[in-house]
Amino acid sequence: MNEERRRTIIREIDYWQKNRLLPDQYCDFLMNLYKSDEEIGRPDTGWAVRAVSVVNSASGKQWFLAFGIFSVVCLVVLYFSVFHPVLQTALSLFAVVLLLYFGLRRRRRSEAVGLALISLGMLTLLLAGIAMLRLHGLDTPLWTSLFLIGCGLFWIVFGIAARFPFLHYCGWLAIFLVYAMLLASDGDQPQWYEVELFWLPASFVFGWFSWFVHRWSKPSSAVLLGAAATLWFMPELYAAVLMGQPDWIQLALIAKIAIAGGIFYALRKQWTVWVA
Repeated sequence: MNEERRRTIIREIDYWQKNRLLPDQYCDFLMNLYKSDEEIGRPDTGWAVRAVSVVNSASGKQWFLAFGIFSVVCLVVLYFSVFHPVLQTALSLFAVVLLLYFGLRRRRRSEAVGLALISLGMLTLLLAGIAMLRLHGLDTPLWTSLFLIGCGLFWIVFGIAARFPFLHYCGWLAIFLVYAMLLASDGDQPQWYEVELFWLPASFVFGWFSWFVHRWSKPSSAVLLGAAATLWFMPELYAAVLMGQPDWIQLALIAKIAIAGGIFYALRKQWTVWVA
């Protein structure tokens, strides 16, 4: 086959692939038939070249649709505060559901892109909720705590169902934050042993739950073990942020790091089985 005809066929196959006239695997197979060994072994040209190729191949209808969507998003962001609360809620939920839907679909082909879209959806939920509470004068400790608890529970359930351990862990962090806010609202300055008692029992409970659930879900067991480790050091973090860094923090932190290291080393044959 002469060179000009071969290049024409390659361009035609490339056109089919870009416009999805044939499945990708068929196009790749045909490309391998007509490309030379040097062309097959040539490294990928990179995302920038692929992006330029997509832009160049986009039709006028696709350009119009892209700019239309961008304009609508800008208008919604600019005039969000003047919308009715029901419309604000509906738009926020629509954006969140859309991001989660595309994230779950895209995750089948690209794990990183799918998880990024899911994370963006959850971040949109958090930021939109906080913004709406402020707009309507509901940014009180009670409503903020209820909203964070709701977000935390949703993240936990969704993280388990979608097998997204980091989101599961963030759900527990949101609930820990609410607990810290409730403790800080008391107003009294607790003693060092009281601060430890606020958090350490929960750390042991989460550690036990990590062992309990490992037979059914090792990712959830790993998350619970991470939450237990977080609770182990929460007294020092709580004291540093909300109590003005009292003198006992350094000593307590060194002692707890040594104790935690000893526990993890002594039980390494057990907890590695829970999470691996």
